[in-house]
Amino acid sequence: MIADLQCVVLDCPAPRVLAEFYRAVLGGEVDRPDRRWSVDEAWSTLHTPGGLVLCFQGVPDHRPPTWPGSERPQQFHLDFGVADLDAAEEQVLARGATLLDGGAGARSWRVYADPAGHPFCLVRH
Repeated sequence: MIADLQCVVLDCPAPRVLAEFYRAVLGGEVDRPDRRWSVDEAWSTLHTPGGLVLCFQGVPDHRPPTWPGSERPQQFHLDFGVADLDAAEEQVLARGATLLDGGAGARSWRVYADPAGHPFCLVRH
């Protein structure tokens, strides 16, 4: 092993707003004191209950990825396991997500964009 994953960083226009969105989705603590970094208007964090840390970096000219097109590729996305797709969809939409692909039929996943435009999936587990 060469390294430990410290965090996943997402560029966005409003770091604290996006941290609060993901706190509503995943739980956890926004901007918990951590010796590895300091938080300010350009950097916010979310320490999730499972131990993963998501960080949100302010980028003034942020341009969200396009999905499914490749004009501005997504580069990566997050998948979240849920027991009830319909209930989870209702909750993420109420918190500012946008449905990108609801799928057809009995597909077990759906694609959304967070408030900054990053694609993420809800996947039935």
